Amino acid sequence: MLRISIATAILVLLTMCGSVSAQWVDVPLPGTPRTSNGKPNLAAPVPKTPDGKPDLSGVWKNLDAKYLTDLASDGIQVSFTPWGAALYKERQETFSKGRPSEHCLPHGIPDAMMVPAAPFKIVQTPGEVVILYENQNRFRQIFTDGRNFPKELTPAWLGYSIGKWNGDTLVVDTIGFNDRTWLDDGGHPHSDALQLTERFRRRDFGHLDYEITINDSKAYTKPWTSKVPFGFFADNELMEWVCENEKDAEHSVGK
Repeated sequence: MLRISIATAILVLLTMCGSVSAQWVDVPLPGTPRTSNGKPNLAAPVPKTPDGKPDLSGVWKNLDAKYLTDLASDGIQVSFTPWGAALYKERQETFSKGRPSEHCLPHGIPDAMMVPAAPFKIVQTPGEVVILYENQNRFRQIFTDGRNFPKELTPAWLGYSIGKWNGDTLVVDTIGFNDRTWLDDGGHPHSDALQLTERFRRRDFGHLDYEITINDSKAYTKPWTSKVPFGFFADNELMEWVCENEKDAEHSVGK
């Protein structure tokens, strides 16, 4: 209901400024198992691809905003280096002033999947898994065709990702980041030495278990892991989200 209310407000504002493209909201989509009353059956079995792998495809969203604010909110002990501790302390004391989204810059990994009001869509093919982010209309490629990382890596906002299946879990390794994103809006930092290991496991039709391990020797003295549950966003598609006329930065209360 919250997203529908936000969407309605956005549509009203855009209508005042000109024409508005239609959006797909509450549209019964084919391929969704349903209960006797026609509602999506989120407890149905995991769908499978023709080669027998779990199919992660669909629109998903973070179910709890606490992970956007603090990726370590479940009592995870994060061991900072002096540089990492100082930077995190500064961001906490200034109420996250200067975060990239204030200036229409991209959310990173996993931050881009943590915005509850902005779901993401997984598209799974035999040699590649694509993640489409509603937030800022961006995409990410995870190659599962057996390739290795490029020999030369140009630092990137979302890095370079290679995936492989371990049983029913997709394991993704990502390197080659720039140092301009935050791990969460609370300000957990990272450097260009960041290495991520993610695990995606679809528990049933409507639930996706996500685990991410952060390994960055410049920011943390040892790797740390966070687990986030995602829920299937049934009968909805992504909306267009463009960052323009940004007004957040001028209202930030930090110094």
